[in-house]
Amino acid sequence: METLLIDMPLPGVRRLRIDRPAARNAIDATTRAALRGAVAAAAGDPAVRALVIAGNGGLFCAGGDLASLSGLDYDAALARMRDGHGLVERLWHFPKPVVAAVERYAIGAGAGLALLADRIVMGSDAVLGLPFLKLGLVPDWGLMATLPRRAGWPLACRLLQDAGSLSAEAALAAGAADAVAAPDAVMHDALAAAERLAALPSAAFALLKARMRAGGLDLPAEAQAQALCLAGPEFAEGYAALRERRPPRFHPG
Repeated sequence: METLLIDMPLPGVRRLRIDRPAARNAIDATTRAALRGAVAAAAGDPAVRALVIAGNGGLFCAGGDLASLSGLDYDAALARMRDGHGLVERLWHFPKPVVAAVERYAIGAGAGLALLADRIVMGSDAVLGLPFLKLGLVPDWGLMATLPRRAGWPLACRLLQDAGSLSAEAALAAGAADAVAAPDAVMHDALAAAERLAALPSAAFALLKARMRAGGLDLPAEAQAQALCLAGPEFAEGYAALRERRPPRFHPG
């Protein structure tokens, strides 16, 4: 089943929309592979001058597919992380402008995906959620690089330590978003931003972006840390608590 819709709504602008409405556009292995291939194809296509990433059906992305992470041992979890990092690296080093159109929510991996973009347009009712720690996990998807760069280290620390979230207006004020639109205008405004960015000089933009992102990611360390968490008892408890709709008990008694 196809989980990614790809089109060219404007000249030079390619749009990628996650299409898993029953799963609130959560990213599973099929979607991750489709995104990785689509991003690579867009990077090599001279007709593409800007990229828009979105979710279909009026919402961005509810995060990763936690069910597929449950029960992994360290080696399997490390392999899973390394596979996901293929997409993170391609987006981090993508030489063209990327705009994220965030409708309703971008949670966990969805927040990580959005924050890899150059520009983020959020709906006024949208939320960036960072629930990693309450699941017994550390941030992944490059968030330890992207969130502090946008929102500053103190706020990033508080958000990640508190497993917190940002409303659209708070994200805009903090620099974690670039524009806030009415809920029914998010895609319109994201496409308009992509069209403006697509008109910039391509070679100069690519060089600027590469310089601004130099030395930002430490994906091997992220993979090892998250693999330890995924294979450990705290994630098992955090995921069980999520399924059972109760607070996690990381220290029973």
